[in-house]
This record gives sequence, C-alpha cells and structure tokens, in this order.
Amino acid sequence: MEEALVGIWGLFISAFISSTIAPGGSEALLAYMVTAGDYQVEQLLIIATIGNTLGAMTTWGLGVLAANQFPIAALLPEKKQKALELVKRKGVWALFFSWLPLVGDALCFAGGWLKLPILPACLIILSGKFARYAVIAWMFI
Repeated sequence: MEEALVGIWGLFISAFISSTIAPGGSEALLAYMVTAGDYQVEQLLIIATIGNTLGAMTTWGLGVLAANQFPIAALLPEKKQKALELVKRKGVWALFFSWLPLVGDALCFAGGWLKLPILPACLIILSGKFARYAVIAWMFI
C-alpha cells in the first residue's frame, strides 16, 4: 500500500513539475505505470491531470504577478510575446493547447498576464491536459 502511494505521489509531482519548470517526464511515467498494471488507469489519469493542471495554474499565477510588476508586454521574451498575441486573439480557448511542448507554459503565462477569468481558464487547461493524458494511457493499455 505504501509503495502504491509513493508511486501516485511520484506521478503527481512529476506532472506538476512538468507543467512548471522542467519539460517532460510525466508522460513517460504515466505510460510506465499504465503498462505495469499495478494501478487503475482512471486513478492515474486523474492524478496526472490534477498535478499538471495545478502546475499550469501556477504558471498562470506567475503571469498575473508579472503583469502587475511589469505591465509593459515589450519586456517579455519573444516566445512569451508570441503566446500573448495568440491568447489575445483566441482568448481563453487558446489555453486548451497548454499541453503542447515548448509553447504550453507560455500560453498559461500569457493567460495570467492578460488576467483571463480563472475558472474558465482552469477548466479549459484541465480539459486539454486530460485529453493528452487519456491518449497516452490509451496507447499503453
């Protein structure tokens, strides 16, 4: 039981970190855990999605803080400026693609910078993250 709890927490932490400061990792861990068959797939999907969504919302919150401290968008790096323009054009729906490598974190940051409504932003981010993890789990069942 204790080993299973460590595995679940490991997945949660990996998913959280993958959505904030370090790229990758949680997808491979999810695939391994699904393949091992020691856990319910639904449980793994929920844990990975929650961890990854909380990490994305942390990045969203950093965008809010950055906008308050440095309201001039020209101070942002080029990648974040591009994400900011995309989110300005597409609105909260652009955050569905926060699961994408390289640009996903910038989209979440831009959503926070633009102070998009938190509940719709969180739900759309969660939907995109869940869809990505569901596809990965399905591939390894």
